[in-house]
Amino acid sequence: MKNVFDQGDVKSIISRIDNLTPESQPLWGKMSVGQMFAHCNVTYESELDKAHPEPSGMTKLMLKLFVKSMVTSKKPYKKNLRTAGQFLITDSKDFEAEKIRLINYIHKTQQLGVTHFENKTSHSFGKLSTTQWNNLFSKHLDHHLSQFGV
Repeated sequence: MKNVFDQGDVKSIISRIDNLTPESQPLWGKMSVGQMFAHCNVTYESELDKAHPEPSGMTKLMLKLFVKSMVTSKKPYKKNLRTAGQFLITDSKDFEAEKIRLINYIHKTQQLGVTHFENKTSHSFGKLSTTQWNNLFSKHLDHHLSQFGV
């Protein structure tokens, strides 16, 4: 798994992104590449910009108990997993704008670094270690870049 806090690994991730075009087609799923970029941006929007409401009550408890370990482990996601509502992107998205936003978020995460994320409270899962943060970001990106064959 790539390390989102390592400059070399970030370059590798961005290289994969740069291999995509607006015409790239998914190997599975329904999203266009622009929608996929927007979908990946939701994680960063939630964690770095607090742009989405935090889950509360029973929803947050269920996320911590049943989803956290899947999202923060090294075990890859299965193809065609059901997507949480706030991550569904159904409208068309501008490929270039979403790509630039995603690359900027990836750079920002790397630049904030390990110290910023150690025991930082996640939007949905409570406190996470830097390993868990890395897995959350890196695994999600790898899953969707693989979805588009890069």
